[in-house]
Amino acid sequence: MRVLVTGGAGYIGSHTIDLLGKQGHEILTYDNLSTGNEWALLYGDLVEGDLKDVDMLRRTLKDFSPEAILHFAASIVVSESVKNPLLYYRNNVVNTINLMKATARQKVPNFIYSSTAAVYGVPDQSPVPETAALSPINPYGWSKMMAERIVFDISAQAGIQHVVLRYFNVAGADPEGRLGQSCRNSTHLIRRALRAAMGELKKLPIYGTDYNTPDGTCVRDYVHVSDLASAHLCALDYLACDSVPGIRHHVMNCGYGHGFSVWDVVAMVKKVTGTDFEIEVKPRRPGDAPNVVSDSSRLQQLTGWKPQYDDLEMLVRTAWEWEKKERPASVPLAVVEARPEIKSQVPEIGKSVALAMGGD
Repeated sequence: MRVLVTGGAGYIGSHTIDLLGKQGHEILTYDNLSTGNEWALLYGDLVEGDLKDVDMLRRTLKDFSPEAILHFAASIVVSESVKNPLLYYRNNVVNTINLMKATARQKVPNFIYSSTAAVYGVPDQSPVPETAALSPINPYGWSKMMAERIVFDISAQAGIQHVVLRYFNVAGADPEGRLGQSCRNSTHLIRRALRAAMGELKKLPIYGTDYNTPDGTCVRDYVHVSDLASAHLCALDYLACDSVPGIRHHVMNCGYGHGFSVWDVVAMVKKVTGTDFEIEVKPRRPGDAPNVVSDSSRLQQLTGWKPQYDDLEMLVRTAWEWEKKERPASVPLAVVEARPEIKSQVPEIGKSVALAMGGD
């Protein structure tokens, strides 16, 4: 298929493009590279553009004529959304409107939207089904919930098949070591714990140890980024399947259906890294739910998705191997070997060393 991917140069998008490329799809990434990296695009071509540029967006869709669109482009940092809500409503809501209008105009038949468990807010049940009440507690969650509605309404009006994937806690890195999380302002627990193990954080803050959970800390459903990427391909195959009658519109959770506590994660990071970094216990944060685990049975039943990396040690180890490779202004050697045309982007200073060490 011809697949257009918005935000494909980012963390989840790049892992998904890797799988799309391996399956032989024709890929075009549309990304403004504000948080993504061109070197992370192992397959396909790139249009460096912004979703707010309606004319460029329309021209791109007309020229490429995609059969499916995967929409990853979004602002995703919760704390930033509280400080700057207009940025989130503009990037996540208005830009989704722009994309959906262009999608309907071009009559693209299939659409997959990258959403989040943040739309549930603090759920009152766990595992959380897709039918749970939507009650976001921050502008990020609200913006994604609004965007979901936009996708549904315009898809219904224009006859576009779509799947909304609600991610739980995404972590890990490409097991082959070519891709990983490169956003410096990441607030994810595993990423921050690894930074503490590297000595980049003096202490790892833990928020609340008196929750009604087995060890008193919050429990979350951590899904490996490569499994999440494969969920997008399963959803794409499902939409394209001629044997399934009718127009398909679905919301699907993506997680493993079980969780690990903060202390579980800390212990595993210490085991994998062989370090004993300091912990700073702080009071609870407003809005942190004690236990948030995904009910992903719909995704598995409808699309046949089968996770391959449902193992906390594997998840942490792949993330750790990637973190050790990261260096500013450098490109992982495996990426350069896969994409020789980006060699010109690598700084001349210590070129051979930088390439071997890897980086952002």
